[in-house]
Amino acid sequence: MQEFHGGCHCGNLRLEVRLSLAPETMQVRACQCTFCRMHGAHSISDPKGFARIAAARPADVSRYRFGLKTADFIICAKCGVYIGAVCETPSGLKAVINVNVLKDRARFTAMPQAFDYEGEDAGARLARREARWMPVEVTWGTNK
Repeated sequence: MQEFHGGCHCGNLRLEVRLSLAPETMQVRACQCTFCRMHGAHSISDPKGFARIAAARPADVSRYRFGLKTADFIICAKCGVYIGAVCETPSGLKAVINVNVLKDRARFTAMPQAFDYEGEDAGARLARREARWMPVEVTWGTNK
């Protein structure tokens, strides 16, 4: 496992990601929904990996839901940075990470591939996330 760290601009949201794959070999996705396009998000996930998201100031965290409302898109309400999304699945909480918030983001060299999930219903979306997103632990208001 390789470990990567990152977070939002002001430091409120911190991120730790452990990956089973080399960053150079990981698929980088460019979701084509309006939210991800407007944020310039490039997403990664590793079902065999693990992510930890922590917020020092929970009041400065925005959890935004749109469309089918099946995931919380995590944004720092203070500095505006989108770090990733989390979703409850039958096998537990899963996440996708915006690679742009990682300190070593330059190591993720694969050309982002455009993906459009517009035709999915809620069941298909949750099944895809359960299979492809990574396990995550989220802690609000701690200094871990």
